[in-house]
Amino acid sequence: MSATLLSIPCTTIKGEQKTLADFAGKAVLVVNTASKCGFTPQYKGLEQLWQQYKDRGLVVLGFPCNQFGKQEPGNEGAISEFCELNYGVSFPLFKKIDVNGADAHPLFVQLKKQAPGLLGSKGIKWNFTKFLIGRDGQVVKRFAPTTKPQDLTQEIEALLK
Repeated sequence: MSATLLSIPCTTIKGEQKTLADFAGKAVLVVNTASKCGFTPQYKGLEQLWQQYKDRGLVVLGFPCNQFGKQEPGNEGAISEFCELNYGVSFPLFKKIDVNGADAHPLFVQLKKQAPGLLGSKGIKWNFTKFLIGRDGQVVKRFAPTTKPQDLTQEIEALLK
């Protein structure tokens, strides 16, 4: 992974410090998530991707965010419980963060630089924007919130060969 992405510290929903270096050699799907969004059922599809590909080298990382319509109001405990009870989420979740603005998490600052949105826009437009990172640490593609997790299988398969 690129040195910049590798070294950015992230705190898991359980309070553990991680960096993407912990996932070196794996393909990584980074998603900003929310519990009260029309796209929230995508948690199920993200969990299915995780279960289908984790043994082949994919890791799914969820980053709750309350910036879009205040759709992630809960604390870390409530978020974790909601995801587990409603969608059986077992992939790694991280502490709630901002993805845009002055307080944007450095990971998302770098992801947006490496994979701008439509027409070169840097900002993330809504919950469940997805970034697929190759085993080499390069951002392969950015996917819109409307892109369903199951629609990523072709790109994931190509990365895991």
